[in-house]
Amino acid sequence: MSLRIVKVLRGLSVLAAVFAFGLVMFGAFVRLSNAGLSCPDWPTCYGQATWPQHAQAVAHADAAFPDRPYEAHKAWREQVHRFLAGTLGVMVLLLAVLASWRRRSALLAVLVGAAFAAIGVGLYMLGEHLWSSLLAGCAIALPLFAAARLQRPSAWRISVLALAVIIFQAMLGMWTVTLLLKPIVVMGHLLGGMTTFALLAYAALRFAGVAALDDDTAGLRRWVVIGIALLFCQIALGGWTSANYAALACGYGPGSFPQCLGQWAPPTDFHQGFVLWRGIGVNYEGGVLDMAARSAIQLVHRLGALVVFCYLGWLSIKLVQRGLRLCGIAIALALVSQVLLGISNVYLGLPLAVATAHNGVAALLLFTLLATLASTQRRHDESMFLSLGRH
Repeated sequence: MSLRIVKVLRGLSVLAAVFAFGLVMFGAFVRLSNAGLSCPDWPTCYGQATWPQHAQAVAHADAAFPDRPYEAHKAWREQVHRFLAGTLGVMVLLLAVLASWRRRSALLAVLVGAAFAAIGVGLYMLGEHLWSSLLAGCAIALPLFAAARLQRPSAWRISVLALAVIIFQAMLGMWTVTLLLKPIVVMGHLLGGMTTFALLAYAALRFAGVAALDDDTAGLRRWVVIGIALLFCQIALGGWTSANYAALACGYGPGSFPQCLGQWAPPTDFHQGFVLWRGIGVNYEGGVLDMAARSAIQLVHRLGALVVFCYLGWLSIKLVQRGLRLCGIAIALALVSQVLLGISNVYLGLPLAVATAHNGVAALLLFTLLATLASTQRRHDESMFLSLGRH
Protein backbone atom coordinates (compact mmCIF):
# COMPACT_ATOMS: atom_id res chain seq x y z
CA MET A 1 0.00 0.00 0.00
CA SER A 2 1.36 3.36 -1.04
CA LEU A 3 2.47 5.62 1.79
CA ARG A 4 0.93 8.49 -0.20
CA ILE A 5 -2.54 6.93 0.05
CA VAL A 6 -2.06 6.46 3.79
CA LYS A 7 -1.23 10.15 4.18
CA VAL A 8 -4.20 11.21 2.05
CA LEU A 9 -6.51 8.98 4.08
CA ARG A 10 -5.17 10.48 7.29
CA GLY A 11 -5.71 14.06 6.14
CA LEU A 12 -9.08 13.43 4.50
CA SER A 13 -10.43 11.56 7.53
CA VAL A 14 -9.51 14.48 9.80
CA LEU A 15 -11.14 16.97 7.42
CA ALA A 16 -14.29 14.84 7.14
CA ALA A 17 -14.54 14.42 10.92
CA VAL A 18 -14.24 18.18 11.50
CA PHE A 19 -16.78 18.83 8.74
CA ALA A 20 -19.15 16.24 10.25
CA PHE A 21 -18.93 17.98 13.63
CA GLY A 22 -19.85 21.28 12.01
CA LEU A 23 -22.74 19.58 10.23
CA VAL A 24 -24.03 18.17 13.52
CA MET A 25 -23.98 21.69 14.95
CA PHE A 26 -25.69 23.22 11.93
CA GLY A 27 -28.28 20.43 11.85
CA ALA A 28 -29.11 21.17 15.49
CA PHE A 29 -29.44 24.85 14.62
CA VAL A 30 -31.87 24.00 11.79
CA ARG A 31 -33.96 21.70 13.97
CA LEU A 32 -34.05 23.97 17.01
CA SER A 33 -34.99 27.02 14.92
CA ASN A 34 -38.03 25.05 13.67
CA ALA A 35 -36.78 25.05 10.08
CA GLY A 36 -37.05 21.29 9.53
CA LEU A 37 -40.12 21.59 7.29
CA SER A 38 -39.20 24.93 5.73
CA CYS A 39 -38.59 23.08 2.44
CA PRO A 40 -41.65 20.82 1.99
CA ASP A 41 -40.07 18.76 -0.79
CA TRP A 42 -36.80 16.80 -1.03
CA PRO A 43 -34.04 17.16 -2.20
CA THR A 44 -35.23 20.38 -3.86
CA CYS A 45 -36.72 23.32 -1.97
CA TYR A 46 -40.07 24.37 -3.45
CA GLY A 47 -38.93 22.70 -6.65
CA GLN A 48 -35.65 24.64 -6.85
CA ALA A 49 -32.07 23.50 -6.43
CA THR A 50 -31.46 26.36 -3.97
CA TRP A 51 -34.54 28.17 -2.58
CA PRO A 52 -36.97 30.81 -3.89
CA GLN A 53 -35.39 34.26 -3.74
CA HIS A 54 -37.38 36.47 -6.13
CA ALA A 55 -40.99 37.59 -5.85
CA GLN A 56 -42.15 35.51 -8.81
CA ALA A 57 -40.46 32.39 -7.47
CA VAL A 58 -41.94 32.95 -4.01
CA ALA A 59 -45.43 33.37 -5.46
CA HIS A 60 -45.00 30.16 -7.46
CA ALA A 61 -43.79 28.35 -4.32
CA ASP A 62 -46.78 29.49 -2.28
CA ALA A 63 -49.15 28.40 -5.04
CA ALA A 64 -47.50 24.98 -5.35
CA PHE A 65 -47.48 24.36 -1.59
CA PRO A 66 -50.47 26.26 -0.13
CA ASP A 67 -50.25 24.35 3.16
CA ARG A 68 -46.63 25.40 3.67
CA PRO A 69 -46.17 29.15 2.97
CA TYR A 70 -42.61 30.09 2.08
CA GLU A 71 -40.47 31.47 4.92
CA ALA A 72 -37.23 32.87 3.56
CA HIS A 73 -35.43 33.06 6.92
CA LYS A 74 -35.97 29.32 7.43
CA ALA A 75 -35.80 27.81 3.95
CA TRP A 76 -32.18 28.76 3.33
CA ARG A 77 -31.16 27.03 6.57
CA GLU A 78 -32.69 23.72 5.54
CA GLN A 79 -31.33 23.79 2.01
CA VAL A 80 -27.83 24.86 3.06
CA HIS A 81 -27.91 21.96 5.53
CA ARG A 82 -28.64 19.62 2.63
CA PHE A 83 -25.78 21.10 0.58
CA LEU A 84 -23.39 20.59 3.49
CA ALA A 85 -24.61 17.02 3.96
CA GLY A 86 -24.00 16.37 0.26
CA THR A 87 -20.48 17.77 0.55
CA LEU A 88 -19.78 15.44 3.47
CA GLY A 89 -21.16 12.57 1.40
CA VAL A 90 -18.61 13.27 -1.32
CA MET A 91 -15.80 13.32 1.27
CA VAL A 92 -16.94 9.99 2.69
CA LEU A 93 -17.18 8.49 -0.79
CA LEU A 94 -13.57 9.53 -1.48
CA LEU A 95 -12.51 7.96 1.82
CA ALA A 96 -14.30 4.72 0.95
CA VAL A 97 -12.76 4.61 -2.53
CA LEU A 98 -9.24 5.17 -1.20
CA ALA A 99 -9.68 2.68 1.63
CA SER A 100 -10.82 -0.06 -0.79
CA TRP A 101 -8.51 0.92 -3.66
CA ARG A 102 -6.39 -2.25 -3.73
CA ARG A 103 -9.30 -4.65 -3.14
CA ARG A 104 -11.12 -4.92 -6.47
CA SER A 105 -14.38 -6.45 -5.23
CA ALA A 106 -14.64 -3.95 -2.39
CA LEU A 107 -13.90 -1.00 -4.67
CA LEU A 108 -16.54 -2.16 -7.18
CA ALA A 109 -19.10 -2.50 -4.38
CA VAL A 110 -18.35 1.05 -3.18
CA LEU A 111 -18.64 2.57 -6.66
CA VAL A 112 -21.81 0.68 -7.59
CA GLY A 113 -23.34 1.54 -4.22
CA ALA A 114 -22.65 5.25 -4.80
CA ALA A 115 -24.14 5.02 -8.30
CA PHE A 116 -27.27 3.30 -6.95
CA ALA A 117 -27.66 6.05 -4.33
CA ALA A 118 -27.45 8.79 -6.98
CA ILE A 119 -29.88 7.00 -9.31
CA GLY A 120 -32.23 6.42 -6.38
CA VAL A 121 -32.41 10.15 -5.67
CA GLY A 122 -33.26 10.81 -9.32
CA LEU A 123 -36.00 8.17 -9.29
CA TYR A 124 -37.44 9.64 -6.10
CA MET A 125 -37.69 13.05 -7.76
CA LEU A 126 -39.55 11.39 -10.64
CA GLY A 127 -42.06 9.85 -8.22
CA GLU A 128 -40.73 6.28 -8.51
CA HIS A 129 -40.58 5.81 -4.75
CA LEU A 130 -40.57 2.00 -4.74
CA TRP A 131 -37.64 1.68 -7.13
CA SER A 132 -35.88 4.50 -5.33
CA SER A 133 -36.20 2.66 -2.01
CA LEU A 134 -34.95 -0.60 -3.50
CA LEU A 135 -31.89 1.09 -4.97
CA ALA A 136 -31.24 2.90 -1.69
CA GLY A 137 -31.32 -0.43 0.14
CA CYS A 138 -28.77 -1.85 -2.30
CA ALA A 139 -26.68 1.31 -1.96
CA ILE A 140 -26.48 0.73 1.79
CA ALA A 141 -25.81 -3.01 1.54
CA LEU A 142 -22.94 -2.76 -0.95
CA PRO A 143 -20.58 -0.68 1.24
CA LEU A 144 -21.37 -3.03 4.12
CA PHE A 145 -20.25 -5.91 1.89
CA ALA A 146 -17.14 -3.96 0.92
CA ALA A 147 -16.23 -3.27 4.56
CA ALA A 148 -16.58 -6.97 5.36
CA ARG A 149 -14.29 -7.88 2.45
CA LEU A 150 -11.43 -5.65 3.55
CA GLN A 151 -8.69 -7.51 5.41
CA ARG A 152 -7.24 -4.38 6.97
CA PRO A 153 -7.19 -2.57 10.32
CA SER A 154 -10.31 -0.96 11.69
CA ALA A 155 -9.75 2.55 10.29
CA TRP A 156 -9.90 1.27 6.71
CA ARG A 157 -13.09 -0.73 7.27
CA ILE A 158 -14.70 2.13 9.18
CA SER A 159 -14.00 4.50 6.27
CA VAL A 160 -16.05 2.21 4.01
CA LEU A 161 -18.71 1.56 6.64
CA ALA A 162 -19.25 5.33 6.98
CA LEU A 163 -20.48 5.41 3.37
CA ALA A 164 -23.32 3.01 4.18
CA VAL A 165 -24.22 5.07 7.24
CA ILE A 166 -24.30 8.38 5.40
CA ILE A 167 -26.49 6.96 2.63
CA PHE A 168 -28.95 5.77 5.26
CA GLN A 169 -28.63 9.17 6.93
CA ALA A 170 -29.70 10.80 3.65
CA MET A 171 -32.79 8.58 3.62
CA LEU A 172 -33.59 9.63 7.17
CA GLY A 173 -33.28 13.26 6.08
CA MET A 174 -35.78 12.57 3.30
CA TRP A 175 -38.18 10.82 5.69
CA THR A 176 -37.87 13.70 8.15
CA VAL A 177 -39.54 15.90 5.53
CA THR A 178 -41.93 13.41 3.91
CA LEU A 179 -43.16 12.02 7.25
CA LEU A 180 -43.62 15.53 8.69
CA LEU A 181 -41.06 15.47 11.52
CA LYS A 182 -42.09 12.05 12.82
CA PRO A 183 -40.29 11.83 16.21
CA ILE A 184 -38.74 8.39 15.65
CA VAL A 185 -37.29 9.60 12.33
CA VAL A 186 -36.04 12.89 13.77
CA MET A 187 -34.38 11.01 16.63
CA GLY A 188 -32.89 8.53 14.15
CA HIS A 189 -31.57 11.40 12.03
CA LEU A 190 -29.80 12.87 15.06
CA LEU A 191 -28.31 9.47 15.94
CA GLY A 192 -27.28 8.98 12.32
CA GLY A 193 -25.43 12.28 12.36
CA MET A 194 -23.69 11.41 15.60
CA THR A 195 -22.83 7.95 14.27
CA THR A 196 -21.35 9.42 11.10
CA PHE A 197 -19.26 11.83 13.16
CA ALA A 198 -18.20 9.04 15.52
CA LEU A 199 -17.06 6.75 12.69
CA LEU A 200 -15.11 9.50 10.93
CA ALA A 201 -13.56 10.74 14.17
CA TYR A 202 -12.49 7.26 15.22
CA ALA A 203 -11.04 6.53 11.78
CA ALA A 204 -9.12 9.82 11.96
CA LEU A 205 -7.76 8.92 15.38
CA ARG A 206 -6.62 5.50 14.19
CA PHE A 207 -5.06 6.90 11.01
CA ALA A 208 -3.23 9.39 13.21
CA GLY A 209 -1.62 6.48 15.03
CA VAL A 210 -3.27 6.74 18.45
CA ALA A 211 -2.69 3.50 20.38
CA ALA A 212 -2.32 2.11 23.91
CA LEU A 213 0.91 2.88 25.71
CA ASP A 214 0.85 -0.41 27.59
CA ASP A 215 -1.38 -3.39 28.36
CA ASP A 216 -2.61 -1.76 31.56
CA THR A 217 -4.38 1.03 29.68
CA ALA A 218 -5.65 -1.48 27.09
CA GLY A 219 -7.51 -3.17 29.96
CA LEU A 220 -9.71 -0.07 30.32
CA ARG A 221 -11.26 -0.63 26.91
CA ARG A 222 -14.46 -2.34 28.09
CA TRP A 223 -15.24 0.48 30.54
CA VAL A 224 -14.84 3.06 27.79
CA VAL A 225 -17.11 1.06 25.48
CA ILE A 226 -19.79 0.99 28.19
CA GLY A 227 -19.43 4.75 28.56
CA ILE A 228 -19.92 5.25 24.81
CA ALA A 229 -23.00 3.01 24.84
CA LEU A 230 -24.51 4.94 27.77
CA LEU A 231 -23.80 8.26 26.08
CA PHE A 232 -25.45 7.10 22.85
CA CYS A 233 -28.55 6.09 24.82
CA GLN A 234 -28.60 9.53 26.43
CA ILE A 235 -28.18 11.23 23.05
CA ALA A 236 -31.15 9.17 21.82
CA LEU A 237 -33.18 10.37 24.81
CA GLY A 238 -32.15 13.93 24.02
CA GLY A 239 -33.26 13.46 20.43
CA TRP A 240 -36.59 12.02 21.58
CA THR A 241 -37.04 14.97 23.95
CA SER A 242 -36.33 17.47 21.18
CA ALA A 243 -38.44 15.67 18.55
CA ASN A 244 -41.45 15.68 20.90
CA TYR A 245 -40.91 19.32 21.92
CA ALA A 246 -40.50 18.27 25.53
CA ALA A 247 -37.41 20.33 26.39
CA LEU A 248 -39.48 22.82 28.40
CA ALA A 249 -42.12 20.35 29.60
CA CYS A 250 -41.10 21.08 33.19
CA GLY A 251 -41.30 24.82 32.62
CA TYR A 252 -38.39 27.22 32.82
CA GLY A 253 -36.91 29.48 35.45
CA PRO A 254 -37.24 28.81 39.21
CA GLY A 255 -39.07 25.58 39.95
CA SER A 256 -38.11 23.95 36.66
CA PHE A 257 -34.96 22.25 37.96
CA PRO A 258 -34.34 20.01 39.83
CA GLN A 259 -38.12 20.04 40.30
CA CYS A 260 -40.55 19.77 37.39
CA LEU A 261 -43.34 22.35 37.20
CA GLY A 262 -42.50 23.23 40.77
CA GLN A 263 -43.17 19.66 41.94
CA TRP A 264 -41.06 16.64 42.76
CA ALA A 265 -43.73 14.30 41.34
CA PRO A 266 -45.65 16.11 38.57
CA PRO A 267 -48.39 14.41 36.51
CA THR A 268 -46.74 12.07 33.98
CA ASP A 269 -47.79 9.66 31.26
CA PHE A 270 -44.85 7.38 30.48
CA HIS A 271 -46.85 5.12 28.19
CA GLN A 272 -47.89 7.87 25.77
CA GLY A 273 -44.55 9.59 26.11
CA PHE A 274 -42.69 6.61 24.67
CA VAL A 275 -44.99 5.35 21.91
CA LEU A 276 -42.47 5.12 19.08
CA TRP A 277 -44.81 4.78 16.11
CA ARG A 278 -48.09 6.68 15.74
CA GLY A 279 -48.93 6.11 12.09
CA ILE A 280 -48.40 8.17 8.96
CA GLY A 281 -50.01 11.43 7.91
CA VAL A 282 -49.75 13.33 11.18
CA ASN A 283 -47.88 16.64 11.20
CA TYR A 284 -45.66 16.49 14.29
CA GLU A 285 -44.38 20.07 14.04
CA GLY A 286 -44.87 21.62 17.47
CA GLY A 287 -45.56 18.21 19.01
CA VAL A 288 -48.79 16.24 19.50
CA LEU A 289 -48.36 14.98 23.08
CA ASP A 290 -50.06 16.44 26.14
CA MET A 291 -48.06 17.95 28.98
CA ALA A 292 -48.09 14.80 31.12
CA ALA A 293 -46.47 12.75 28.34
CA ARG A 294 -43.89 15.46 27.62
CA SER A 295 -43.07 15.76 31.33
CA ALA A 296 -42.46 12.00 31.43
CA ILE A 297 -39.99 12.30 28.53
CA GLN A 298 -38.20 15.20 30.20
CA LEU A 299 -37.88 13.35 33.52
CA VAL A 300 -36.47 10.21 31.84
CA HIS A 301 -33.96 12.41 30.01
CA ARG A 302 -32.89 13.92 33.33
CA LEU A 303 -32.58 10.48 34.94
CA GLY A 304 -30.45 9.33 32.01
CA ALA A 305 -28.27 12.41 32.41
CA LEU A 306 -27.72 11.55 36.09
CA VAL A 307 -26.70 7.98 35.22
CA VAL A 308 -24.28 9.15 32.50
CA PHE A 309 -22.86 11.86 34.77
CA CYS A 310 -22.13 9.38 37.57
CA TYR A 311 -20.64 6.75 35.27
CA LEU A 312 -18.47 9.07 33.18
CA GLY A 313 -17.41 10.94 36.31
CA TRP A 314 -16.22 7.65 37.79
CA LEU A 315 -14.56 6.70 34.48
CA SER A 316 -12.67 9.99 34.25
CA ILE A 317 -11.24 9.44 37.74
CA LYS A 318 -10.28 5.87 36.85
CA LEU A 319 -8.55 7.02 33.67
CA VAL A 320 -6.48 9.59 35.56
CA GLN A 321 -5.47 6.94 38.10
CA ARG A 322 -4.43 4.50 35.34
CA GLY A 323 -2.21 6.93 33.45
CA LEU A 324 -4.59 8.42 30.88
CA ARG A 325 -4.64 11.77 32.63
CA LEU A 326 -5.39 13.93 29.58
CA CYS A 327 -8.29 11.71 28.49
CA GLY A 328 -9.79 11.68 31.98
CA ILE A 329 -9.61 15.47 32.32
CA ALA A 330 -11.06 16.02 28.85
CA ILE A 331 -14.03 13.75 29.59
CA ALA A 332 -14.64 15.50 32.92
CA LEU A 333 -14.55 18.98 31.39
CA ALA A 334 -16.89 18.06 28.53
CA LEU A 335 -19.21 16.26 30.95
CA VAL A 336 -19.53 19.20 33.34
CA SER A 337 -20.00 21.63 30.44
CA GLN A 338 -22.77 19.47 29.00
CA VAL A 339 -24.63 19.28 32.32
CA LEU A 340 -24.37 23.04 32.83
CA LEU A 341 -25.68 23.67 29.30
CA GLY A 342 -28.60 21.33 29.93
CA ILE A 343 -29.54 23.12 33.14
CA SER A 344 -29.11 26.50 31.41
CA ASN A 345 -31.53 25.40 28.68
CA VAL A 346 -34.20 24.84 31.31
CA TYR A 347 -33.55 27.96 33.38
CA LEU A 348 -33.22 30.31 30.39
CA GLY A 349 -36.11 28.95 28.34
CA LEU A 350 -34.17 27.08 25.63
CA PRO A 351 -32.25 29.92 23.94
CA LEU A 352 -31.16 28.86 20.45
CA ALA A 353 -27.43 29.41 21.04
CA VAL A 354 -27.39 27.40 24.27
CA ALA A 355 -29.53 24.59 22.84
CA THR A 356 -27.29 24.32 19.77
CA ALA A 357 -24.19 24.30 21.97
CA HIS A 358 -25.78 21.48 24.01
CA ASN A 359 -25.77 19.33 20.86
CA GLY A 360 -22.23 20.35 19.98
CA VAL A 361 -20.80 19.54 23.41
CA ALA A 362 -22.56 16.15 23.28
CA ALA A 363 -20.54 15.47 20.13
CA LEU A 364 -17.36 16.69 21.82
CA LEU A 365 -18.03 14.46 24.82
CA LEU A 366 -18.45 11.56 22.41
CA PHE A 367 -15.15 12.50 20.79
CA THR A 368 -13.31 12.47 24.13
CA LEU A 369 -14.57 8.94 24.71
CA LEU A 370 -13.57 7.88 21.20
CA ALA A 371 -10.10 9.34 21.71
CA THR A 372 -9.88 7.39 24.96
CA LEU A 373 -11.03 4.24 23.17
CA ALA A 374 -8.32 4.72 20.54
CA SER A 375 -5.83 5.16 23.38
CA THR A 376 -6.79 1.73 24.72
CA GLN A 377 -6.19 -0.08 21.42
CA ARG A 378 -3.44 -2.63 21.82
CA ARG A 379 -0.07 -1.84 20.31
CA HIS A 380 -0.06 -4.79 17.87
CA ASP A 381 -3.16 -3.38 16.10
CA GLU A 382 -1.30 -0.13 15.51
CA SER A 383 1.79 -1.99 14.29
CA MET A 384 -0.34 -3.73 11.67
CA PHE A 385 -1.63 -0.37 10.49
CA LEU A 386 1.82 1.17 10.23
CA SER A 387 3.14 -1.81 8.29
CA LEU A 388 0.64 -1.05 5.53
CA GLY A 389 2.20 2.37 5.06
CA ARG A 390 5.60 0.87 4.33
CA HIS A 391 4.50 -1.38 1.48
